[in-house]
Amino acid sequence: MKIALEITPNLEPLFGTRDENLRLIEDSLGVRIDLRSDAVHVEGSEDGVVRVRRIFEDYEILRRQGIHPHNGELNGMLRLVVADSAASLRSVAEASKQRSAGIKRIVQPRSLNQRRYIEAIEQNDMVFSVGPAGTGKTYLAVALAVAAINAKRVSRIVLVRPAVEAGERLGFLPGTLQEKIDPYLRPLYDALFDMLDIDRVDKMLDRNVIEVAPLAFMRGRTLNDAFIILDEAQNTTVEQMKMFLTRMGNNSKAVITGDITQIDLPNPRKSGLLDAINVLNGVEGIAFCHFEESDVVRHPLIQRIVRAYESGQPRQQELPLEGSISVEVPALEDRTEGQPKQTVKPQ
Repeated sequence: MKIALEITPNLEPLFGTRDENLRLIEDSLGVRIDLRSDAVHVEGSEDGVVRVRRIFEDYEILRRQGIHPHNGELNGMLRLVVADSAASLRSVAEASKQRSAGIKRIVQPRSLNQRRYIEAIEQNDMVFSVGPAGTGKTYLAVALAVAAINAKRVSRIVLVRPAVEAGERLGFLPGTLQEKIDPYLRPLYDALFDMLDIDRVDKMLDRNVIEVAPLAFMRGRTLNDAFIILDEAQNTTVEQMKMFLTRMGNNSKAVITGDITQIDLPNPRKSGLLDAINVLNGVEGIAFCHFEESDVVRHPLIQRIVRAYESGQPRQQELPLEGSISVEVPALEDRTEGQPKQTVKPQ
């Protein structure tokens, strides 16, 4: 089947940078798109050609409505449309617009798994999101939290992260306790500043409408009417995860995100996230979303990095917790060359 589509004014953004959007459509729908001076010629199977026509028609309607997504957002929208025959460019754009009320940026899923993740958060009170870095786990959760508070579905946002090294190294950092833990919470601040104006974020933080805190501060609390996000959950212990999950109060929603390939605990097998996945699988009201390297939305190089590590099958070795290990350390007092080294054995 072959058709010719009219070239309308300001159609060029649909083509993408160096026609990358057209190549995406061609590769995904099995069609050939030929740009000519008089029209856009599309050739391929009937289903593929009909879907291309619908994409062009939807883009023209969105343009007339004043919706002009930038190339990254448009490319993500097109990835959803070509991957799901039931999706259309208009429906994807309208859903994103509703979620983005009061937010600087459009909350736009860029893969099927991201769309399933957003829908899971909207439909469930607790969602676990597991996958490699750069798949939008934390970013989308923060975006939906901000959308929820703007729509007055919750009265506050609580962003939580474990500070894995808190017992050993934070005490050596200068400043107050908040200044000591801020480096661990910086990614959550970055996501907030990307969604809202800095002045508004500061006001919400001052009024505790948005609370950013280390996991240790959650013990003994009950969080009502809140959107709660636990980031870097792979670095929680089993006890910490159970403590966090039981903080939920009435009219609250919890999202737990983590990457099980980047566990920083001394014993990776004791990760609270791994334990929760096994224990809570099948519990009603809890959804699990898994991301893959194809869902990475950062720099294109990140996908190749994740793929390379996965193909290499790295193994995390447990640190020895028992036994006697000899460690050579220099003597405390000054020594001349040739004096023997001290050997210290753990008790």
